[in-house]
Amino acid sequence: METTAPNVRIVDFDPCWRDDFARLNVDWLERWFVVEPVDREVLGDPETHILAHGGRVLFALLRAADGSERAVGTVALKHEGEGVYELTKMAVEEGHRGAGIGRRLMEGALAAFHALGGRELFLESSSKLGPALALYESVGFRHHPAPRPGSHYARADVYMVWEPQR
Repeated sequence: METTAPNVRIVDFDPCWRDDFARLNVDWLERWFVVEPVDREVLGDPETHILAHGGRVLFALLRAADGSERAVGTVALKHEGEGVYELTKMAVEEGHRGAGIGRRLMEGALAAFHALGGRELFLESSSKLGPALALYESVGFRHHPAPRPGSHYARADVYMVWEPQR
C-alpha cells in the first residue's frame, strides 16, 4: 500500500530520541486524558520497560530541507511473554497528523512484530480516538470485549487483536 510522507523514515530506538518518546506521548495524553503512573514509568525508561524484555520502539523521523531530522512520531511493541506483544505508545505530533505518518509507523510495527516471531498482537485504546481506531481497523485489528483482563490503563475502553485476513 502506497503511503504519503516521503520525507519520513522509520527507525529503531536510539537513546538520542528518548526524550521524544516521552514528549510525543505526553502531548496527546495530556490533550485527551491524563498521564497515568504506568505511562510515566514506561515513557521515562523505555530501555528497561520495553527494550530489555524483547520489545521494540520505533520513530518516524522527518527530514528537513537542510538534511536534519526530528522525531514526529513513535510506536512501541511491548513483549508480554510467549510471543504476545502489545502495540503501545503510538503518537504522531499534532501538526503532522493526517499525513500518513501513523500508517508508516503501523507498517513498521507490523514488520517488527513479524521479525520478532510474534504470535499475538493486541492494543488498548479509547473510543475517543476515532482516527486511530480507523487506522487500526484498516490494517486488521478487530474489536474484542474491553477492558482486557489485566489492563494497565484507566482510559482504555477499546481492546483490539490483530487478525489480518489470510
